[in-house]
This record gives sequence, C-alpha cells and structure tokens, in this order.
Amino acid sequence: MSEKRSTQPTTTRPSRALRRTTGILFLVGLLSFGAAATELSSAFDWPDILREPADVVLPEYVDGGTGLVWIWLATAWTYAIIAVPILLLPAALDRRDDVALRVATWIGATSVVLSLVGFLRWVFVVPPLARSYVEGDATTKAAVDAAWTAQHQFGGALLGEHLGQLLAIGWSVTLCAIILRTRVLPRWLGISGLVVSLLYLLNQGDILATAIPGFPVWDLAGLLGSTGWGLWVAALGVVILLRPDNIGTSPGQAADDRGYAPSSPHAAASASAPSAPTTAGHRSGKGTA
Repeated sequence: MSEKRSTQPTTTRPSRALRRTTGILFLVGLLSFGAAATELSSAFDWPDILREPADVVLPEYVDGGTGLVWIWLATAWTYAIIAVPILLLPAALDRRDDVALRVATWIGATSVVLSLVGFLRWVFVVPPLARSYVEGDATTKAAVDAAWTAQHQFGGALLGEHLGQLLAIGWSVTLCAIILRTRVLPRWLGISGLVVSLLYLLNQGDILATAIPGFPVWDLAGLLGSTGWGLWVAALGVVILLRPDNIGTSPGQAADDRGYAPSSPHAAASASAPSAPTTAGHRSGKGTA
C-alpha cells in the first residue's frame, strides 16, 4: 500500500515569542517615551516652547542645566525603541511577502530616525548655542540667534516634525489599509488608525506656519493628533500581544468573532480546494495591499 502524501502548501507561522516581543516593544516604547515626554514638558514647557524665539528658548535651556540635557537624551532614545517593533511587524503578522507592508515598514522606521535627529539636536547642537548666547555680547547674540533659527528650522521643523510626522502617518495609513483589506487584525484598529492619522496630519499646519506666515493652524491638532496616534500605536501593541495563536490556521475560516482573518493566502486556498477529483473547486486567497 502506497503512502498518501499531502500536496497542500505549508506555511511557517510566526512564533508566539515573536508576536509577544513585537507587542511588548510597542508598549514599552510608547510608555517610556510618554514618561520622558511628560518630564520634558514639566521641565522645559515642551512642545509649546518650540515656537518661541531664541531669546526665550536658549536662556531657559541654560537654566535647565545638565539635567535638561539628560531628559532630552531619554526622550530621544525612548522614542527610538518604536523602530524595532515596526521592523518586526511584517514577520509578527506573517506577512513577510506583502510588498506594501514591507515598503511601509521602512517608511515607518525612517520616520523614527528623522524624529530622533530632531530630538538629539537638543543634546548635541543646542547646548553650545545656548551657552554662547547667554555669555555673549550683542554681536554674538545676533549671530547665535541666526544659527539657532537655521538649525531649528532644518533639524526640527523640516526633519523631525515635517518629514518625521508625514512618514509616520504614511506608515500608519498604509498599515490600516492592509488591516481593512486583509483582516489580519481587527477592523476597528484599522478604522481608528485612519481617524487619528488624519488628526495628526492636521498638525502640519502649525509646522508649515513657521515657513509660510498666515498658514491656517488648528491649535488642538498637535495635542489631539500626537496623543491619539500614540494611543493607537499602544493599542496596536496590545492587539498583537493578545493575538490568538490559531488565527489563520483554521481552514476555511474567513474571520473569527474578533474580526481577524487568515493572514496567509495558502490557508484560504487549501480550505476551498476540491475534496474529490470529480468536484469542481473554487480557489480563493487573500490579496496583498
């Protein structure tokens, strides 16, 4: 008697450890950054002080002393943690071959790097400028003021805020579109992500107003957008952390009661394959966004 072998394709499911690591890192990054940012806001009136002139910002920075530099360093590197789970996400969702998600992943990681540059200039660029401004004469103050404005607009407004935020929004919008199309995660997560991404996008008015006087600004966009986006990323981490092991492994299951669906096209294809040679089957699979 010959042994019957299965010709159905097999898939490699992401390990529970990988999913847990990805979810935990999203949460650790957001919570630690939130703690550092709260301390920064208390010590330096961040982010409101970003729109103040040099004669306000630089003396206050000097008054903050070495402790303020350490707070900025902590804020920068706690935010950088988020890049790691962003890079792990395609594997954690078992969508390594999803071109859209792979592109979005690098966009998201790049956004973190740009924001990191914006934060770290407060550690490596601003301190000597602040000391020179406080200790200098009128001519020195005028020169430092010009240098401050140049680095602030380039490293802060352009790289950290404009490009950093736009790429972060691009990552979240693409991920939400993938979620809504494939149901790899709950539908509510995709919808809410699109909403907070739109709110976050409105904060660009405040950034563009630094270069285009009179550009429309909605004062609450920054607070609502950044807070909402951060909470959504935290929710993403929780959902991935609690994602059941059997999602996508039950043949023929389009979606379970939590709104998930098989993340591998092979599972859906195998489920709808004909059960006997004389039966005409209909093959279907989840496409990629």
